[in-house]
Amino acid sequence: MIQLDDIRQAAQRLHGQVLNTPCVESRTLSQIVGAQVFLKFENLQFTASFKERGACNKLSQLSEVERARGVVAMSAGNHAQGVAYHAQRLGLRAVIVMPRFTPGVKVERTRGFGAEVVLHGNTLEEARAHANALAQEQGLTFIHPYDDEAIIAGQGTIGLEMFDAVPALDQLVISVGGGGLIAGIATVAKALNPRIAVIGVQTVRFPAMVNAIQGTQHPQGTSTIAEGIAVGSPGLLTQAIVRQRVDDLLLVDEGDIEQAVLMLLEIEKTLVEGAGAAGLAAMLKYPERFRGKRVGLVLSGGNIDPMLLAAIIERGMVRAGRLARITVRARDVPGVLATITRVVADAGANIDEVHHQRAFTTLAAQNVEIQLVLQTRGREHLAEVLAALRAAELSAEEQK
Repeated sequence: MIQLDDIRQAAQRLHGQVLNTPCVESRTLSQIVGAQVFLKFENLQFTASFKERGACNKLSQLSEVERARGVVAMSAGNHAQGVAYHAQRLGLRAVIVMPRFTPGVKVERTRGFGAEVVLHGNTLEEARAHANALAQEQGLTFIHPYDDEAIIAGQGTIGLEMFDAVPALDQLVISVGGGGLIAGIATVAKALNPRIAVIGVQTVRFPAMVNAIQGTQHPQGTSTIAEGIAVGSPGLLTQAIVRQRVDDLLLVDEGDIEQAVLMLLEIEKTLVEGAGAAGLAAMLKYPERFRGKRVGLVLSGGNIDPMLLAAIIERGMVRAGRLARITVRARDVPGVLATITRVVADAGANIDEVHHQRAFTTLAAQNVEIQLVLQTRGREHLAEVLAALRAAELSAEEQK
């Protein structure tokens, strides 16, 4: 089991190779959650993820024979880019096996770092099996995404930097997939401050580490917006470290993660992927666990699909009432739409969409149902718009 000295040695190898990312307090988030929140911006790494720390540490320790033969990795995301980038820097051949469902933008970005990308398999397990087969056939060194002491030590350097920046942390809240990140950081945390609470966070759709450590049997889903921690089974090395050095594991829902991504974008003006927002999601879901504490969060990555981000923003606006769908029922006479739009405009709302419904309605034939999508300032403003429409003798209600 790795110790603090292993991680300190990793930090020496990584010096000048990766960014010592900022770790600063978010005063606004601190006010919202009732705790002092410190954010570690790993989404500012060159590949926009902490994964390159472990990859660089592992690649830096290869023997001359291993370096000459090259490496192979399996990943659909951040690990692929971390291995490809640092292999290119170190002049190593890198073969990255990615499942066929990997988004094209991630494939091209990995190729952009000089890696040979092999698309194989319809599942992560099939891709991993092919990567192992290539390692055997071509003498390549397999770079595991999390279940490797060098990988864990590399990720643990984040903990050293956090304690340098904020020595008096009470709690650390870390996202958990295979467990490499939390295993490394927990090793540092418990060595430097045995009283600190280290808390892991998984999504309810991929609770493998929770099931392994807590003996539960939560069902596993098939997809999540936190794809960076969508791991079917935790590592053996990481599981042993988590069992010994992590105090608790929490589960968060998809909606919690969406809210956290949107808050970080709006409040901190920083783009974080679902896995990177899991720690904040836990603080929002379980505020009593953290109230009054000095809490460190790792924004572990910022590689999020633009279409997914657009959906998260739109859904967040709906939850906040800033984007609302209403139905107005009225007599189908000339000028009725003009009346409705004037009332909405006078109330200070903006109309996004308009749809007349004449056929698919139970209203009398001389009536019309008009559906509007509105941009408002929030729930209170939406209520004012509905009240204004009713005051104009129009039937108006929000559609959930």
